[in-house]
Amino acid sequence: MFLIFKMKEQRKKEATFLHSVLKLAFQHTKWQKETNITVYLQVFTGGPNTTSVAVAGAPGKPRTPSNFGTIIVNDFNITQGISNNSPTIGRAQGIEIASSRDGSRSLGIFSLIFSNFKYNGSTLEFQGAGYNLQVGSPAREDPIVGGTKTFRFARGYAFFQTVLRRPARNNTVIRGDITVISCPGGGKF
Repeated sequence: MFLIFKMKEQRKKEATFLHSVLKLAFQHTKWQKETNITVYLQVFTGGPNTTSVAVAGAPGKPRTPSNFGTIIVNDFNITQGISNNSPTIGRAQGIEIASSRDGSRSLGIFSLIFSNFKYNGSTLEFQGAGYNLQVGSPAREDPIVGGTKTFRFARGYAFFQTVLRRPARNNTVIRGDITVISCPGGGKF
């Protein structure tokens, strides 16, 4: 009899715990907000405004984005429009690693750090493998794995596409169409 009573008590505790977890999950979804943002990354691979530098690579091989093992550090200006003279809304800082032997794919780990009025101080964090845009691939998709401030508890994805190449100026412009789900207000329940 005592054993049956203990089992019922255990089930009651488990049910209460499950109810609490589900209640928190439901409250969390009430606070979620979807945001869609379009940004333009201004990439300069040479000249006085260089924003992309190869810092390491395979021994005896040139350090280029298409050579397996090359590590590139990036600090791109993010603008509202395709022109380099468009208003700046932040920076894209991180690394790209040429992760496929044929050079067509890279692993990207980077942050979008916003400085515009609307999202000032907020960040979005990306990490994923995709086609290497610096060697001619037209597009890639990257997952959002986190964020800060306005974008706390962020998740989502971004579709990055090369929209302009100016080889004579060492300039490429990449448009990022970002869809992010986050908890505005800091995710407080």
